[in-house]
Amino acid sequence: MSHVFPRHTKANPPIAVAGQGCYIFDSTGKKYFDGSGGAAVSCLGHGDPDVTEAIKGQIDKIAFAHTGFFTSEPAEELADMLTRHAPEGLDRVYFVSGGSEAMEAALKLARQYYLEKGDTKRHRVIARRQSYHGNTLGALATGGNLWRREPFAPMMIQTSHIAPCYEYRGREDGETAFEYGQRVANELEAEIQRLGPENVMAFVAEPVVGATAGAVPPVEGYFKRIREICTAHGVLLILDEVMCGMGRTGSLFACEQDGVTADILCIAKGLGAGYQPIGAMLCSHDIYEAIENGSGFFQHGHTYIGHPTACAAALAVLKKLTGEIGQRVTPMGEKLDASLRDTFGQHEYVGDIRGCGLFRGIEIVEDRSTKQPFDPKRGINKALKRAAFEAGLACYPMGGTIDGVQGDHILLAPPFIMTGQQIDEITDKLSTAFRAVFKS
Repeated sequence: MSHVFPRHTKANPPIAVAGQGCYIFDSTGKKYFDGSGGAAVSCLGHGDPDVTEAIKGQIDKIAFAHTGFFTSEPAEELADMLTRHAPEGLDRVYFVSGGSEAMEAALKLARQYYLEKGDTKRHRVIARRQSYHGNTLGALATGGNLWRREPFAPMMIQTSHIAPCYEYRGREDGETAFEYGQRVANELEAEIQRLGPENVMAFVAEPVVGATAGAVPPVEGYFKRIREICTAHGVLLILDEVMCGMGRTGSLFACEQDGVTADILCIAKGLGAGYQPIGAMLCSHDIYEAIENGSGFFQHGHTYIGHPTACAAALAVLKKLTGEIGQRVTPMGEKLDASLRDTFGQHEYVGDIRGCGLFRGIEIVEDRSTKQPFDPKRGINKALKRAAFEAGLACYPMGGTIDGVQGDHILLAPPFIMTGQQIDEITDKLSTAFRAVFKS
């Protein structure tokens, strides 16, 4: 009997005993292609010798030093490298151990920034429906995913949610993509005015929506309008790149493709590539200066922030992401997209294929012409996950794509090291899963 508290008490997952390249092996010897990198984490695959050597080398020096007393060489070097490559204006890095921690830190920093400036009324956060920003209470409150939020709603900070930029579902007949993007972006301004600009602290969004909606990219001009609105009303723009950042969409930071920068930006997952738990919050000079010239103390912290071993691993990962491996993402992503469209583009139960880089989503529908989703009671996403796993493919299907209740999608986020032949492996195994689920 296992004494591990699992994610689901009625599931009995296999034991992972080895990983090599794009594959994970269980205790029976079965091989699985890691088609979602866990949760878009394992961007370099498994067993990268340079990263493991960096970890071993740091442990031989010093594994841990508390940041209440010390900084460390890998933390300093990693922060320097991140800020060199970051969007303009982001020049300070606060290290944490994961995405939820990064988002909690961002929300608390936003509030403290205004307190330091004497702008004490600003506390309200606006985000988008069908977003996900983490499982800690502040991050969960900010997220707009109904089924995740509902059990804990009485414990949450008050957050407003506007429409997502979800072209497949939201764009109206006769409306251009640009017009649609401007329309939904302007919902932010309307909500700021409703709450009173003097009360609004921040707007939070994923540049490319990940697990909750399945690799939904923005339309052109959407985030530029969002940036304009935030600037006009003195509202901080917090971008959550925990899942879509670190090269996953084809650029190191996803927001680069929209020509915007954030006031605060959060990363994790691909930053450590699964080799160590690590995340980071980057902030602008203005925000840091407000703390520096005010109290001087960010009233926040965790024991393992700036963990030297985690930073050493992430530094080795980042060197690869900014090199040849990172340059593979766009061309390989285009090949994956083409293969998915060739295989599933005309499938009677596929409504949309979307994404960018090696971050791709497939939305499942019961009726292509009307975009009608399957009844949630059918559990289509769960059935597809089981069938794909049985076929030897680990992917990331989810339900509640449309409104937190209805809709099914599959998220793919394979390692950047994958080959063209392995693209065929993904589509072949997904096809096997589709046949098993939809055979009747």
